[in-house]
Amino acid sequence: MPPQITAMFARLGSTVRGFSIAQRTLAIIGVAGLVLGGIALTSWLGKPAYTPLFSGLQAADASSIVDQLRTDGVPYELTNGGGTILVPDAKVYDERLKAAAAGLPASKTAGYSLLDNMGVTSSEFQQSVTYKRAMEGELASTIEAMDGVQTASVKLAIPKDTVFVSEKQDPTASVFIETAKGATLNSDQVQAIVHLTSAAVDGLKPTNVSVVDASGNVLSAVGTGVTGSDSKLATDYEKRVGSAVQAMLDRVAGPGNATVAVSATVDQNTGQKVEESFTSPSGAPALSESKNTESYSGTGGQAAGVLGSQSTAVPSDAGNGTFTSDQTTKNNAVNKVTQTTTIPGGTVTRQTISVAVNSSAANGVDMATLKSLVSSAAGVNAARGDVVTVAALPFNAAGATAAKAALDAAKADADAQRTADTIRTLIIAAVVLVLAALLLFLYARRNRRQSREPVDLGERLDPMLLIDPATTALQLPGPPSALEIPRLPDAPMDLDGKRARLESLATHDPEKTADYLRSMMDERSSV
Repeated sequence: MPPQITAMFARLGSTVRGFSIAQRTLAIIGVAGLVLGGIALTSWLGKPAYTPLFSGLQAADASSIVDQLRTDGVPYELTNGGGTILVPDAKVYDERLKAAAAGLPASKTAGYSLLDNMGVTSSEFQQSVTYKRAMEGELASTIEAMDGVQTASVKLAIPKDTVFVSEKQDPTASVFIETAKGATLNSDQVQAIVHLTSAAVDGLKPTNVSVVDASGNVLSAVGTGVTGSDSKLATDYEKRVGSAVQAMLDRVAGPGNATVAVSATVDQNTGQKVEESFTSPSGAPALSESKNTESYSGTGGQAAGVLGSQSTAVPSDAGNGTFTSDQTTKNNAVNKVTQTTTIPGGTVTRQTISVAVNSSAANGVDMATLKSLVSSAAGVNAARGDVVTVAALPFNAAGATAAKAALDAAKADADAQRTADTIRTLIIAAVVLVLAALLLFLYARRNRRQSREPVDLGERLDPMLLIDPATTALQLPGPPSALEIPRLPDAPMDLDGKRARLESLATHDPEKTADYLRSMMDERSSV
């Protein structure tokens, strides 16, 4: 090993041996932190980036794909309850091609590819069923591409064609949705699913599409469209109307000076209403017309009579007589209007609106005008029994005062917490800086001690010691000032005696001795 490296390790060992227990503990903790940080950083830098290979997999498909990855020796990760498989970016396309060659994922609903396997001898029933399955698979795959949808299943009920128009039935569809974890479908997404399904099937109306999620909630019912339960419909209507009325009240009476409460009754029943009306067009010619004229003239006998069991005999007249009968039949054109109205669910049958205005702010407000404004904003219909009540009442300010005090207290607590966090951060930073400075100081001091070379003080001081035999003092010339100590009469003048005198000098006045020795060392280093 080179001498430079050996010397470096020797200095390092001597430095460590000079540490105290606290210094060694801090050094060990620092080295351990650096080692662990380096290992973590190396592991993070060496970890490849992962990309989803497949998402929304069934358990059987996920197991088959994992077996394939293990066979190929490709690392993988499972997320979303095992429904999503992640692999390194460099292996995504290769593994997808291998999975497709193996027919994976096999549980995925097939679309129009089902039509590729149909034979020439397929019956009409097989062709119809296969086409319907293909449509269902394509719709399910399209719906699964939406955000938040993990699995989708579409079932179509398409009635057979018939020549009887009155007996023709409309097709219906049911869609089952399983959302991803933590995801929910809003009304716009449900509406998109309904219209996507209805537009893909000939004759399918949006109101005939049912959407159900994995929790059993009906998102869209047949005949009602995208609706919910009675309570949800009523709640949504009340929020919408209450927000509109409250916005108007805030502009009229001022924020916080008026409040509104809306209660609505919603009918979930659906039905159809058929009305027929007939009108006669003016100035239109008759479609058909027939006229019959009968006349008689002669003497004696009965000119005419009415046949029947209770006919009345006409008295005879011996004289001459005539009889004429005209009969006209016309078939006029008639306009016929047949109107069929579908009554959807969720119709508001009755609503009540209560408005309270703070009396302190209602001095310049006309209550009658305010009531009219509320009725117009809420779409009040008096014919169905809607009621609007507007009153000026004194508001209780205790709640507002308590709320303001709570808000102020919460704000003060937040400010105090932020201040405490700042102080804590500053204290931690100061402690870290002090510890770092202390460690640097100790390290520098230790290095300074280790860099000094031992000096034989006896030999170094020998030519400079002036001993006066006639006196009893030992004198050290030059700076610092001379130090005097009682001489040791029995000490010899050899090297050991000189060291003994120096020890006596250091014991008598250590500070001046140290200054003198330091000046001597400085002179030595300059040389």
